[in-house]
Formats: sequence, structure tokens, C-alpha cells
Amino acid sequence: MATHHTSKEATFKRHDSAGTVAAQASADESAMQDAAAENATPAKSSAPHRTRRSKAAEKNTASRHVSAARPRIHLNPGEEAPAPTLPVDAPNQLGRVVVLDITPSRENDVFPVRVELGETFSVTAQVFIEGRSKIGATAVLRNPRGREMLRMPMTCVNPGLDRWAVTLKAGEHSTVKPWDEQWPTLRRQLGDWGMVVEGWEDTYASWLHDARIKVDVHDDVENALDSGADLLNRWAGRHDAGLSASERRTLREAAKRIADRNLNEHERLAAADNEAIERLHIEHPLRDGISPSHPKTVRVERPKSSFTAWYQFFPRSEGATHDPQTGKIIPGNLRTSVSGLERAAAQGFDVVYLPPIFPIGVTNRKGRNNSLVAGPEDPGSPFGIGSELGGHDTVDPQLGTMDDFKALCARAHELNLEIALDFALQCSPDHPWVKEHPDWFRHKPDGTIAFAENPPKKYQDIYPIDFNADMLGIEREVERLMNLWIEAGVTIFRIDNPHTKPVRFWQDVIAAVTRKHPEVLFLAEAFTRPGMMRALSYVGFTQSHCYFPWRNEKWNLDDYLLETNSDEAFYQHNTFWPTTPDILTDYIRDNGIAGHAIRAVLAAMGSPSWGIYNGYELIENRQRPGYEEQQNNEKYEVKVRDWSQAEQYGIGELLASLNRIRRAHPACRSYHDLNLLPCEDESIIAFIRHVPAELTGTGKPDTVIVVVNLDAHNSHQAVVHLELGEYGLPTDRAVKVRDELTGREFDWGWDNFVSLAPWADVAHILSVEY
Repeated sequence: MATHHTSKEATFKRHDSAGTVAAQASADESAMQDAAAENATPAKSSAPHRTRRSKAAEKNTASRHVSAARPRIHLNPGEEAPAPTLPVDAPNQLGRVVVLDITPSRENDVFPVRVELGETFSVTAQVFIEGRSKIGATAVLRNPRGREMLRMPMTCVNPGLDRWAVTLKAGEHSTVKPWDEQWPTLRRQLGDWGMVVEGWEDTYASWLHDARIKVDVHDDVENALDSGADLLNRWAGRHDAGLSASERRTLREAAKRIADRNLNEHERLAAADNEAIERLHIEHPLRDGISPSHPKTVRVERPKSSFTAWYQFFPRSEGATHDPQTGKIIPGNLRTSVSGLERAAAQGFDVVYLPPIFPIGVTNRKGRNNSLVAGPEDPGSPFGIGSELGGHDTVDPQLGTMDDFKALCARAHELNLEIALDFALQCSPDHPWVKEHPDWFRHKPDGTIAFAENPPKKYQDIYPIDFNADMLGIEREVERLMNLWIEAGVTIFRIDNPHTKPVRFWQDVIAAVTRKHPEVLFLAEAFTRPGMMRALSYVGFTQSHCYFPWRNEKWNLDDYLLETNSDEAFYQHNTFWPTTPDILTDYIRDNGIAGHAIRAVLAAMGSPSWGIYNGYELIENRQRPGYEEQQNNEKYEVKVRDWSQAEQYGIGELLASLNRIRRAHPACRSYHDLNLLPCEDESIIAFIRHVPAELTGTGKPDTVIVVVNLDAHNSHQAVVHLELGEYGLPTDRAVKVRDELTGREFDWGWDNFVSLAPWADVAHILSVEY
């Protein structure tokens, strides 16, 4: 299908009395122009009288007003009236063609769907008309200034339920960063776009269906063919069709031929039933009775809001060494952390995520592995925030100064990396807030402040915030803190446990911060109930942690991939992390190098947003007994790592390859283009990502097929089925696919034998060669 673009500006009209916004699309404007050209004469309505009337009289007057606004078509004898475009003045009014149940939709569209600039996404609607007339549907996207940016024909995917679907894209993918010179230009593309689905009567298709039958059985042929000639001439004169001069000429010549009674009826019908006319029908159809839906809002967000690769490290471990004289650990700092930035950049990551860098409290400081008593050399948890040296607005002197942090951010930007800072809204007992704002904490009956608990876990070194006494004051302080770190170079905040704070608090804070700094993104580190996760996404959390680490069996992964790459992702962008400082699953513990490779492939290819916690390259997989977390958890100690050992495992090289593949393929950038491929072996999972040619920016479709062996110890074979036609692939011959991990090429068809052994290939990432 071809994409029809127009430079017409859309006119949006607000009906305050109805509390809704109705869009008057450029197509509707064209339709009215066309109707005028065909002697359509809409009646003028008089100004409303300001006299008191009964409700019945008002209802009758409203009915007359609507009727009066409808165009009256003057016809020649025997001429058929085309379906008119009816005015729609209220949210409950329907057009000449009915458009209902547009998806995606949640909470009565109070919260708009969210996509990244250039991300492809799917839209469906129920579109129908009375009787047996044939119809079409078109989706239209307009930018925040009302300019039409994309017009795409929809396809009927379920005729029995009148369900139509289309894949759209709001703008073009970009790698521009907030500090780049081009940022102001890109920023103008962001914001609330408008989308409408236009239903319309497909008069040509209805006529052709009947004319073929009548010519075949010699029934009322002359009337059928004369109607066809009138239709083609009307089509040629329609401004809305967007026809060129030569295309209009093609239609008019076809109309003359179909009306030529010197030709036999089959020759006359063939003039309107051929490839040239069919092409015009697909690309520039005659659209009668155009009926736009009420507009939906699509919030278009900046690059990295959906498509992101995260890398986490602790600055105090980055560059840490052992003192050759004493054997004690010399911690790293913000200056030595440049090596972590360079490693992340070399592996193709976009965002470096740092845990809290604020002063750490002394009271109840935790020791190694979360022990209750800290040794003299134990640095404490960076989540026990605040000491006599300062709180959330201070750099821990052990790490450096604010100038050191700004220099780290500047170096990150030179490497095209964004800095994400962990913001944990909690305090150590030594935090200045404890004395300055005692009402910000919950006190027990004995007068002591309650420490944090998540039974059976206890965090004696942390005081949680109580929002009931002064939530507004806490909001203002958090806004001040975030603005301070943004000015220092932070563009993303990873919020620790946001689900333990009021959702309204985050809604207020995020709105205030992004009003001043719309480039700032928020990641929710929350593992909790679906309703809470969705609410956090509604109020501004751009991405979320999720339960991916625990989805390891095929049946579980199948369900989870479909769940996270579905309409849910218009609101909640799940980020796949194989491990974190707090998460090390049994699967990672038990499956060595192959297990790490398998989970990395699934994370990178299963979600547009994924992340790696450093040490993954070194196969750090020792579990703390009785817990699904690292033994010698880095939250409670400084790690000294020998990065020269990473090469022997090959995981770092794999991470770089995965990020390279993701950047090269538009199909990897969306939460809305993943489908599972049938495969009987319970240890092999297969899925496909596909973007049609109209939306890739290259003029060619982009299709990526991922096949993974989930068994890290044994080889497995399976037949993977591919419905070729669904992805625009030839159905009569094999297609070439290239393994992006190894460079090998294969011929694929409907059913494809795959064999994967963990000591050779844990996965295929196949790109289709068009």
C-alpha cells in the first residue's frame, strides 16, 4: 500500500459544551469542496434565540439544526447520490459510516497512549455501514500543530467483526540527545499528536462487485455500466483522492470506454476492471461519506523513551584497586568512573545508570551481605542516604565533588551516553531532614521513627518518608533536588520503589519537573501489582522494571513477550534486565556462560528497552544462600574487578553485537510489532519483529526473526513455521535470511529446520534480505 501525504493543515474545533474535541480533517474539507462541485448546497442555520424553551422544543430545534447542516445533493435523472459527509457535533453522534471501539484505549482515554518518536504502533477500529455496501478506512496522524503528517489505508483483518487495522509511525526515528544543537528542532515534534480513523463508503468496490455479476449473467448490463462511467468521472473530479493530472485522465478515458456502446459488455467492463484502475483504487480511492472518528491523543515522546539500552555500575567500584602494601581496597570515585563510561559506550549502550551518589549515614549502617553490624572498612549501602555531610543535594565526598559529577556527565555526553541517576526517596537516621522536617517521618507510639521493612527483610539503616502531614512540602523539595541534578547533567531518574509512595505525589512531581525540563525521563524500579504499575505509567514513568528475570520457561516467556509487546505497552514500557544488584535468579546461577548469553539475547531482542548490570560480562553468578541475589552484594561493599578477564567469556562481545543489531533494525524499536512463531520443541522459542516498507524510512520492509535455545546444556532441534504472506514475503520460493550474530546465510520458507547447541549457537537472529 502506498502512503498518501498532504500538506494541508488540520483545523481542530473544540466543543466546550460537550467537553470533547472534534477534528475537522483535511479530507472532510476536501469532501465538502467536492460536494459543492456536485451542486451540494448546505443550508445556513440561524443564530440561536436566547429565549426560554422547553426541553422538547430544544431537542426538536437541535434535530432541525443537524438536518439543516447536511448537504442537499441535486441529481440529474437516473443519477445515484453518493454517500454524504455528515456533520458530527457531539461525542455520541455517528457519521454516515460508523467508527467504533478504536484501540488502544484505557480509562476512557483520560491518559493518552504513549510512543517514542519514530516508533511504529498498531491501531484498530470497528468500521461498518448498513446493508451490503463496501467500505474502506483510513488512519490519519497530525502533529501538535495540527499538520497532517501521515495518512495510511487500513486493512480489514476480521470481516465478521468489522475490525480494521493499520500500523502507523509518528515522525522519524532520531538519535538526537537533549544536549545536541538539533534538540530544539526535534523538541517541536514532541507532544500530543491527534489521530482519527476515517470510515468511508467504497463506492467503486461495491459497483465493481455487482457489475461483474451482472455482466456475467447479462442482467441489467447497460444500467450497471452507465453507473460505472458516472462513477469514474466523479472519481476523476474528486479533490480528496489526490490524483495527478495523468491519473485523472486515466479515469476519464476509462469512463469514455465503459460508456462506448460500440464495444461489447466485457470490453467495456474491462476498462474499469484492470490493474491500472485497481492501483488507483488502492492508492487514491474514491471516498464517499467520509466519517472521521472523534480524535484520539497520541503522546509522542523523545528518543530513548521506548528504545533504550541501559548499563549500570557503582562509581565506588569502578577503578577500585587493592593497596599493594595493606591489601585493603582503595575505592573508585567519579573520576575513575570514566572507565565505566568508556566500557558502556564500547558495548553500544545508550544510558549509564548510577546508584545514589549522596553521603551515606553511619547510624545502623549495614555491613557485607546486609549484615546488621558494619565493619570499620564497610562503606554502607548508598541507599542509606544522608549524613552530617549532607543529604540528597550533596555528592558523597568519598566519590568527589559536584564539579567531578558535572565532569563525568560531560564526558558521558561526549560518548553519546545519557546519565541516569538513582533517586531513592528515603533517609538514613543521620539525614538532615530528620531534624529539619520530623513531620516527614512516621513515629511509633514510643516516639522513635519507624525504619523501613519489607518482611522478612528489614532495613534498619533507612527511614521511609511519611507523606500524610506535608506532601506538598515534600513535593517542592523533591522538585528542587531534581532540578539541581538536571542542571548538573542528569537527563533520566531511576526512581527506587516508587510504588511505596503515593501515586499522586509522583504525578505532581513529574508534571512539575517535565514542565521545566520536558527532556527528562523516569524509570520506575517497581515490582508490584499490575494496577499500580499501570498507574505509575499513567502519571509519567516512562519505563518500568518488570518480572522478566523470572520468566524462563517457554510457556512463560511466550505469554510474557505477548503481554509486554501489546497494547499494554502504549502505557507501560517494560525494560528487560537479566540481573540487577538485587536480582540473581536460579537460572543465571545454574547455567553459566550459555545461560548469560541466552538471557541477554532474550532481553535485547524481546523488548525495545533492556539493561545490563556490570559484572554480567564476568559471569558473576554466585547466589547468596537462601536469596535470589548476589553473594557479596555490591550494595554493601566495594567490588574490585579484573576486566581483563571478560574477553575469555565473550559476553561483552555479545552485548556489543546485540546493541549493534538493535540499532540497525527499525523492527527492534517498537513495542508493537512482535509475533510468536509456532515451534513444537519446549526448549526453543521463536518470534518475529516486522515493520512494513512504508514505515522503515529505507523503502524496504524490515523483518527480524529470533530463535533461542532455552536449554543451556543440551542441543535442540525444531521446525519453525513462518506465514510468509503475512510479512510481505514471496510464497512461491525460498527467501534469504542472514544470521546477524555469525554472518551465515540460510534459505527459509514456510517450515524451517533449526538446530541450536549451547556450545556453538544459543540463538539465531535472522534478518530477511529483501
